[in-house]
Amino acid sequence: MREQYGYAGVILRVDLSAGKISRVPTSEYSDRFLGGRGIAAKIYWDEVPASVSAFDPENRLIFVTGPLAGFGGLSGSRWQVCGKAPAMTPEEFSYCNLGGRWGWQLKCAGYDALVVWGKSDKPVYLFIEDDTVEIRDASALRGKGAIETRETLKNGLGSSFAVAACGPAGEHLVSYAIVLADNDASGSSGFGAVMGSKNLKAIAVRGKGKPNAASPEKLTEVKKYARQLLWKGPDYQKEIGKPEAHIEVVSGQKTKLDLCPGCAGFDGRIIVESRDGTKRGKSLCGSSLFYLDKATKFYSEPTEVTFYVNRLCDEYGVDALAIESMMKWLQRCRHTGILTDENTGIPLSRIGSWEYMEALVRKMSFREGFGDVLAQGIQRAAATLGAKAEDLVSDYVSKAGHLLSYCPRTFPAHGLLYAMEPRQAVNQLHEMGLVLFQWVNWANNPENSYLSSEVFRKIAARFWGSEHAADFSTYDGKALAAAAIQDREYAKECLILCDFTWPVTHTMEGDHIGDPSIDSKMLAAVTGRDIDERGLYRIGERVFNIQRAIHIREGHKGRTSDMIPDALFTTPLKGNEMNPKAQAPGKDGEITSRVGMVVDRAEFERMKSEYYQLRGWDVASGLQTKKRLRELNLPEVADGLGRKGLAL
Repeated sequence: MREQYGYAGVILRVDLSAGKISRVPTSEYSDRFLGGRGIAAKIYWDEVPASVSAFDPENRLIFVTGPLAGFGGLSGSRWQVCGKAPAMTPEEFSYCNLGGRWGWQLKCAGYDALVVWGKSDKPVYLFIEDDTVEIRDASALRGKGAIETRETLKNGLGSSFAVAACGPAGEHLVSYAIVLADNDASGSSGFGAVMGSKNLKAIAVRGKGKPNAASPEKLTEVKKYARQLLWKGPDYQKEIGKPEAHIEVVSGQKTKLDLCPGCAGFDGRIIVESRDGTKRGKSLCGSSLFYLDKATKFYSEPTEVTFYVNRLCDEYGVDALAIESMMKWLQRCRHTGILTDENTGIPLSRIGSWEYMEALVRKMSFREGFGDVLAQGIQRAAATLGAKAEDLVSDYVSKAGHLLSYCPRTFPAHGLLYAMEPRQAVNQLHEMGLVLFQWVNWANNPENSYLSSEVFRKIAARFWGSEHAADFSTYDGKALAAAAIQDREYAKECLILCDFTWPVTHTMEGDHIGDPSIDSKMLAAVTGRDIDERGLYRIGERVFNIQRAIHIREGHKGRTSDMIPDALFTTPLKGNEMNPKAQAPGKDGEITSRVGMVVDRAEFERMKSEYYQLRGWDVASGLQTKKRLRELNLPEVADGLGRKGLAL
């Protein structure tokens, strides 16, 4: 087989019903779809009919890496799981994005992706070690937690194996069950339940291979340039590899930096050890913080309960962020008398305590009592209780049951990002959102930040199409900004690059404006493909369009389905902890507040029309056109939708 620089060259396929294992060349997909979400969406389009449900054996569970996985200093070893997802209402094709070392090991074993379908008649796990691929009995692992399953397999097979597993929530088909892997990397959208529906308890993988770059010299130059943009000293890469170099004690707990393989320098991912030394686990972002305020208020002081709650969710295999929004709904139901401690069997009156969370997570994971209702997910659970309960989630829950964040009432462009996705697309929301938070620092402490209104406008012009994107008082330029963000982020989800590092929108040096072209330069150095920034974005647009086509085929109605929660049009915005005054730049960079704002319904529809026109879709219906799909080199998608009358 001809070497494909940057790729392992093989996609592994496993039919659990028939017990068959096969392989196909990655090159059948990589030219048009690159990797990551692109390859996964193409496989799904080709193989999964619209009528297939998330728990149908014919649903594909697609584990996939990108061409930059396996190379140091790029933060490119993220991996994704894709397929029809049960966390969505209704179910539809979705995805999740994970870090850690599992994707790296899959690539080293010789596979760019793993496609699993069918259903085993007993619990099994996949054993993958280079050319050796086996379906093995996992009956002894049935009922074990995701962490326990992972450690049991690693103890038996060797610590160098990387393991992805589901917990009891996955086995019991809880709609927001996670996939948990090495480094406590977790993937949402309910794919742990899809694993459970297939009787697939875990996947253990180890490989000796290593992908090759087409131009190692150019890759070295690009990495040097990236370090300059990221403002890291010359010895930084050397230092972050020393595990003893980042150990400290916080509130009696020992913490240590826990970087993903090939990390370019993001230092927010840590491992925390309990005070008694008996438990260790990841602490990062929302999953480590969602119970903090409630526990501190309940116990009247900082407590380790927040750490143990994070461990609890990981062990049972449930999405902590879905639990967060579920808690808010449960408390509203309690305050209105719909639910009580007695009729749920959950100590709702003791929110913030360990007992509350232990009962909630256990009952949901095993579908015990009222937990069987909650296991359906917040929207379906609310529908079960009636209209009054449904009203209590209408103003704060986004798709897939997560709390609404980076709200469209602050960010006008984000209305489109929410409307076009099956789940909360955090990577897209981060691109503008994280820049705004840096600007908020400048607005309140100009001497401590370089990201002024002037810099913000220049970033908007370079990354989001025009300076209009930096004026949050108008909807002008926001359709162009949304399309630019989507194209870049879809390309990033094909490479697959870390969201905490890329894109480099701003830098401490010079004029402070980052460089979006570095992604294509990395791709060119690794794969040898002659591709520039615009060419990479075109691939992103292609992948976005095939995902859109999948959703249209599965029942998405175009314009009428491209909506955000109705409450955003009627309920005024309040501030939040990260931006209490809801500050944002207005006309000419003026410091303004979005407190009290709602999304203007007429302007939102106008923005959608402009967006459809930019996309080359039909403006009246929001449906794709066969002409544009063919221009994007998607003739099979144009024909497939055309035959069903779903493309104009």
